[in-house]
Amino acid sequence: MAGIYVHIPFCKQACTYCDFHFSTVKKNIPGVMEAISRELEMRAGREEFPNASTLYFGGGTPSIVPTESIAGIIGSVRKLYGLLPNAEITLEANPDDIRPDTVAAWKETGVNRLSIGIQSFRDHYLKWMNRSHDAEQAVRATSLAVESGITNVSIDLIYGLPDLSIENWEKELDIAVGLGASHVSAYCLTVEPRTALGHMVKNGGAKPVDEDAAADQFALMVTRLAAAGYRQYEVSNFALPGRESKHNASYWKGEPYLGIGPAAHGFVRGNRYWNVANNARYMQSIEKGELPQTIEHLTETDQYNEWVMTGMRTSEGIGFEDARRLHGVDLHERFAPEISKLMQANLGVMDGDRLKLTTRGLFLADGIAADFFL
Repeated sequence: MAGIYVHIPFCKQACTYCDFHFSTVKKNIPGVMEAISRELEMRAGREEFPNASTLYFGGGTPSIVPTESIAGIIGSVRKLYGLLPNAEITLEANPDDIRPDTVAAWKETGVNRLSIGIQSFRDHYLKWMNRSHDAEQAVRATSLAVESGITNVSIDLIYGLPDLSIENWEKELDIAVGLGASHVSAYCLTVEPRTALGHMVKNGGAKPVDEDAAADQFALMVTRLAAAGYRQYEVSNFALPGRESKHNASYWKGEPYLGIGPAAHGFVRGNRYWNVANNARYMQSIEKGELPQTIEHLTETDQYNEWVMTGMRTSEGIGFEDARRLHGVDLHERFAPEISKLMQANLGVMDGDRLKLTTRGLFLADGIAADFFL
């Protein structure tokens, strides 16, 4: 199984921070999309990557790109990489871009999964996060997508927001379930340095994330969504039966994928690469017939550590036989004290050959995984 990720580097929200007017952003779209098509051709001539099973349009705001450009990319992937007939084709979309005509057009191109950047169903938080949609648009867009016949509709939510009460978080989840979304991706708010939010927190303009409140919201989310029939198959991802993201799952399993477009990342033959983020430099490089990439060779230790990191975050956990077969590591021998500590703290359980984290353990998955690194 192999996937292709197409990074569309245009974002409505970014305009507020980088002083670009949206009209300027739109002018850049044709040139970048043409370069993306050319990169697909260039990589097809250099990489053996047949029978792609997933195609994912992500990045900034792919839903602002003309439908004919999306259709053109899908056609190119089918021709160059043998996109499988039942391939999962995902498009990330802003709620305010979702209209009957756009959804119908996307569906016509072959898009069969929408990932909608809702973030919140409350106007207060949407304004605080500088989103271009409001709560009414979020509800209307989700309903329209579900009713359109697109087989898989995923929505993104954020918890751990300042002053978000457990009661209001439960209402957010109830709305998501009531609208019929088949997949929910919910992420805890993170404060990164050198960002607008990081600056606000540093200077007292915003509260830091309340870790205890976030932990309570995480636990409630797991319980509430499970009661509604959603399976938590990764720390932040919940799906109705058969509606898991095949594309994202391929990342967690360490399967190869191509990254196309400015700032896109790819993973092929044990090497990770990433394209230059600057649109102008990206287009200039493609025009010269050069791939605008930086390549990093992952050592066996790097690959093992990444396997642990991603595996610990999933409901399947990590397998002891898999560790021996794939990485030559005997987990029992190397990490007996760490395994015992997890069990005693009720953060992990053994399920046959697999070490899995409990609900509380999943909330702390990244820190726990680090204890199992080489």
